[in-house]
Amino acid sequence: MPSMHSAFKPSSRCTLLILCALAALTLSLAAKDFVKPAARSAKTYAAHDDHSDEKVAIAADSYDTPDKAKIFSINFREHGFLPIFFIITNDGAQPISIANIDVKLITANHSKLSPASSEDIYRRLSNPRANTNQIPLPIPQKKVKGTINQKERDEIESSQFAAKAVEPHTTQSGFLFFDIGDISLAGAHIDITGVNDSKGAELMYFEIQMGK
Repeated sequence: MPSMHSAFKPSSRCTLLILCALAALTLSLAAKDFVKPAARSAKTYAAHDDHSDEKVAIAADSYDTPDKAKIFSINFREHGFLPIFFIITNDGAQPISIANIDVKLITANHSKLSPASSEDIYRRLSNPRANTNQIPLPIPQKKVKGTINQKERDEIESSQFAAKAVEPHTTQSGFLFFDIGDISLAGAHIDITGVNDSKGAELMYFEIQMGK
């Protein structure tokens, strides 16, 4: 007659394997959650404009390569959007207001693009444009019209630049998404206005050269 220890051993091993599998699945799902990059001082990025007299610097870091874009679960470039990591550093002793900030991406052919809103992005992801370069196949497509899940919504909301002020000796950051399609950043620049000091006076406009 088998001992009680040997009788329960296979069941214990099975339970342990199930628990390990569940733990691995949980870690795998957690690893796919969006984590915003840690921002450095804006002056340390290649594309930036530093107003040393006003002690404010603004930078723009385009996520236009697969290696950088993999932080997202959404393939924004597939939907025509370019994510740009936007960073504002205030090295002054007083806060600055960016509640009325206006950001424009100016392409080489002088097209002026504003950052897409959350609703713009939701609409595009829910209604993906047809790719006329591919031969239609009689199989279900990856995206179905009208579908966007909660995780995608959370990623879009949590990644976007949303600050209204920058306190002294701090940095604020987040992503701006521009609907550029296949337009190259070569020769493009970003103009920023609406940055105000603590007294409400607007600082000189910022200009960041892109595509270097």
